[in-house]
Amino acid sequence: MLQADQTDRSEASSVAGLVAIREDAGVSFNRIAWLVTVGAALITALLLFVSGYNGYGAVAVAVGLSAAINLLPLKS
Repeated sequence: MLQADQTDRSEASSVAGLVAIREDAGVSFNRIAWLVTVGAALITALLLFVSGYNGYGAVAVAVGLSAAINLLPLKS
């Protein structure tokens, strides 16, 4: 009797886990990758500007803006 209760609980928790994952899957992996790329470029630019490397900082901003283009919604 005790084993049957444990089996029911594990099946219920795995089903609830699948439902929760499906509900939270609104952001694609491609979008996450581009967000990380843009964030890394902007952090790099900030560090370069603070260090006095203004030209390289501007290049890092340009790279971040170029990567941000991929985050724009597609027009159909």
